[in-house]
Amino acid sequence: MTAATTAPAVARPRSAVAGAGVVTLRLLRLELRHNAMAWLLPVAIGLFWLTTYSKDMAMPPLWNLRAAGLQSGAVLDFAIPVTGAAAWMGSREARRRVADQVTITARARWARLLAPWAATTIWAMVAYLGCVAVLYGVTAHQASWGGPLWWPAGVAAASLPAFSALGFAVGTFLPSRFTAPLAAIAAFFILALSTELIHGSQSYWQASPIVTGPWDLSPQAGVATFYPFLPDLSIAQVMFLAGLTVALLGVLALPAGSGGRTARAVAAGLTGAGLLAAGTAAGLTGTGTLDAHGMINIPALHDAASDQPLQFTPVCSGTAIPVCLNPAYASYLPVTANTLAPLLSQLAGLPGAPAQIVQMSTTYQQDAGNGVTVSTGGYRASGARPVFRIVLPDQFSGAATMTPGQLASQVVAAYGPLLVARVTADGPAASQAQNAVAAALLLAAGQRGLTTDQPSAGQPGLDPSQSPGVAAGTPEYAAAERFAALPESARRAWLLRHLSALRAGQVTLAQLP
Repeated sequence: MTAATTAPAVARPRSAVAGAGVVTLRLLRLELRHNAMAWLLPVAIGLFWLTTYSKDMAMPPLWNLRAAGLQSGAVLDFAIPVTGAAAWMGSREARRRVADQVTITARARWARLLAPWAATTIWAMVAYLGCVAVLYGVTAHQASWGGPLWWPAGVAAASLPAFSALGFAVGTFLPSRFTAPLAAIAAFFILALSTELIHGSQSYWQASPIVTGPWDLSPQAGVATFYPFLPDLSIAQVMFLAGLTVALLGVLALPAGSGGRTARAVAAGLTGAGLLAAGTAAGLTGTGTLDAHGMINIPALHDAASDQPLQFTPVCSGTAIPVCLNPAYASYLPVTANTLAPLLSQLAGLPGAPAQIVQMSTTYQQDAGNGVTVSTGGYRASGARPVFRIVLPDQFSGAATMTPGQLASQVVAAYGPLLVARVTADGPAASQAQNAVAAALLLAAGQRGLTTDQPSAGQPGLDPSQSPGVAAGTPEYAAAERFAALPESARRAWLLRHLSALRAGQVTLAQLP
């Protein structure tokens, strides 16, 4: 009787690289399950909802405003929790007093430390990308024109591994129970105080990820609406954050015992390369200038094609004189056109009246210090088919919440008297009859307050001296009320016959019907 023997199974060789990859994935999965950032996600998402999302939803549905608000707000919302969580994870071995036990493991200390950093960054990145998807999804549903701006979202995304690396490095080298909260507080002050050192558009401190454009200028609705978005500053910021991330991760392997001589040499090289990249990015940022369209132009990163205006078909009203707006402002067109319609019906077809009213872009110029001049570059009608160019008030105060009705009222108050003055040749040297007719046209259009009050000079490009100012109780005002009381057909017939003489100053107040 012979005993049956079983040959041992032959072990299949497995590559060392594949084995290391499997071990790394297992370690990463373990770190994801026990990472402090997972518990702080509700805090980060709550901050995003209460500050960034709510603030962006209060702005007009314009991609440039929503993207700028996303970048500056999301960086603060996520950088503070991720810095604290990373510092907590970085100090874990020292706090639990297991540093000596894990030192004798087969894995190098640098490779072991990268796993909790990566897990912290992944949790923060997943939550951030979800918030971006919600914000941009709602904006896509609300916006009437344009598309997502990805560079501002990319800057905020690049800030997460950078601040995670910062917190992890602080927690690793300064382990304590108080390190995590102190690191989170320090991250907030680093971001907040970095903007205090910005002076003018040529400032190295604009590499801060919460800066979305000229820091002296509040978000402007007209920026990146008539001209393409300039990614120059965003590219420099991503470069700065990537270099900072690499440098901080390289520092983790520099202490003795973190790895072999080769690993430490590689880490030193990465640290130097990261610092060089971050310094280069900051230097490039310092060469930026405010361009005429309200964005930062960095010569070494600039694409000349971005200087060409965007091609779009304006949306126009069916009023007697068409009002045409940028399609991004399509939601403002109905109420703006309806508010202007009574006045436009009075002026249509008369000499001096424009054939079309068109929205134009604003121009920007850096003044001394932190001042910025915003202007329209001219608004008067010209050409064989005269076009009267306007700028909506919202283009000067993009961060302000302004309803379409409020915006339309300001447009009429700002440009109504100027449109009438173009027809009657009203102005500082106008006759009493010209003043009275100009005031009468405003009265007939239901704009009684504009006959005595001139438009504010606060809106760039407007000249209050070119608008009719007739005080109540004067002979001009009495003649204006009399002329405005005429039937529209009679008033229009008189203007067609006598407007040339009126513009030449040959009509007296007594000759008005």
